[in-house]
Amino acid sequence: MKKRNVRLLLMTTILILISNVTSFAAEQDMAVINAQKYGILTLLPPLVAIILAFITKNVIVSLVIGVMSGGFLLNLNGINVFSALFNSFLDLIDRAVGALADPWNAGIILQVLAIGGVINLVAKMGGAKAIAESLAKKAKSAKSAQLITWAAGLLVFFDDYANSLIIGPMMRPVTDKMKVSRERLAFVIDATAAPVAGIAIISTWIGLEVGLIGDGFNAIGVNANAFSIFLSTLPYRFYNILILGFIVITAVLLKEFGPMREAELKARRGNTNLVSSKDIDEKISNEHSDLEPLPGVKLNIWNAIIPIGILIVGSLFAFYYSGYSTIMSGNDASLIQIFNNSPLSFVAIREAFSNADASVALFQSALFAGIVAIAMGVGKKIFTVSQGLDIWVDGMKTLVITCVILICAWSLSSVIKELGTARYLIQLLSGSVPAFLLPSIIFVLGGIISFATGTSYGTMGILMPLTIPLAHSISPDMSYIIVCVSAVLTGSIFGDHCSPISDTTILSSMGAGCNHIDHVRTQMPYALFVGSIAILFGYIPAGMGLPIYLIMPLAFVAMFIGIQILGKSVDIDEKEESLIA
Repeated sequence: MKKRNVRLLLMTTILILISNVTSFAAEQDMAVINAQKYGILTLLPPLVAIILAFITKNVIVSLVIGVMSGGFLLNLNGINVFSALFNSFLDLIDRAVGALADPWNAGIILQVLAIGGVINLVAKMGGAKAIAESLAKKAKSAKSAQLITWAAGLLVFFDDYANSLIIGPMMRPVTDKMKVSRERLAFVIDATAAPVAGIAIISTWIGLEVGLIGDGFNAIGVNANAFSIFLSTLPYRFYNILILGFIVITAVLLKEFGPMREAELKARRGNTNLVSSKDIDEKISNEHSDLEPLPGVKLNIWNAIIPIGILIVGSLFAFYYSGYSTIMSGNDASLIQIFNNSPLSFVAIREAFSNADASVALFQSALFAGIVAIAMGVGKKIFTVSQGLDIWVDGMKTLVITCVILICAWSLSSVIKELGTARYLIQLLSGSVPAFLLPSIIFVLGGIISFATGTSYGTMGILMPLTIPLAHSISPDMSYIIVCVSAVLTGSIFGDHCSPISDTTILSSMGAGCNHIDHVRTQMPYALFVGSIAILFGYIPAGMGLPIYLIMPLAFVAMFIGIQILGKSVDIDEKEESLIA
């Protein structure tokens, strides 16, 4: 009887494996057939999405129409255009439902929403504002005011909007007192918003980034841990890292160049046009009132430290437990032995994190952090349980747009995969684009798209499904693919940072009380300078295979030399001030 059960089990397992292999092979064959059938038309969905994003500035509309254009091609049989158009709409619905039905995708959506709830609870309890105010008290000079603003931006790592709208109003009176220009303040806020949130392992961004990475690797049939890949890209996020270093170097040296130096010299002389703080505060209140503390709340930094700390520490525990459970229920005897002998060793922790389900682990930790935050608020009589739940749900509402973009991006990825777009691109470009230049080309393309559209999210959603298959076709080496993936994520942030229509650019201007055009005009030369360093001393050497421990110091040295050559001091004394005047 036991032998019969064993044979039945073996047969079932073999059938399942054959079914999966056949299914995957069928998908691959269909992609090949469609790539040959449609040819250049396979580029239609991403091109439609990109072009419409340029024209409409609305990434959701652009992604939706991009998906429908792919569905239109797939359903166009003969000359029945109206039938194909109708079926393309039905196809869009099917793909969106299919994206949500996937357990991984559902976990990503849930953790994005849960983190949004925690952020809103922390803001309503006055925790984030308390941290910003405590840091502001330590500013004693123009140099320290800028460095403290930078440090505060790093601490509010979990959301770019929260950074722009919390740090700006808190540091504005301090930087005004220390004669730091509003333009410089807006730049520091903007440069520590998306660049920091984009590389934080706990943020409102990580769900999008990890979700797109996972979908990209699924498209090429490679079984890779998306969160592990995300962590591997961090050393190659050259623009994000370099722009943070740029702030520190220029603040310590008190050297500026271009329009920013003119603004700083005016501020040092006390001769600058300040935007009314009252008007700005009213705009911020109307734009993002959910980030303001509840009326009458006594500010306390522990109202932020405890929930965010639990979110971070809880996620570490959740990642470990998720990976541990996966390994212990698997068949890898060597890994199981490692956990039995030394469960807290470096190797065990590394393997646990590599095998963890990031979407579930982050959702677990965010949910637990939300429960703790509500318990704290109720215990301190800041709000009732019912009010706390309402605040938590309101925080989720602010990130619904992120979830919609994710679903649209997953749908676009699905139709691109079925059409064989990546395969056509591979055939077209794999022999013509030098391998070492691909990361730089992706970075520049990401910058152009996000600059024109004002959104990092949409740019990532458009480029990631194309980048991973193309990079894999040129070189299956995982380190090369990781560099290309980082170029998508970083290039999207670079263009968004420059863009005058970007949400974070606008909110940074508002938070600093700076004229928006002045902020864009003074910030753009800095962003372009750092972006150029990221390409020349970052992505090109990385594409050639140079190790990161050589690339990063070289990039920082090049940036330092560039600042010394281009920059001039703004640390003027009274005698110099009279000469300048």
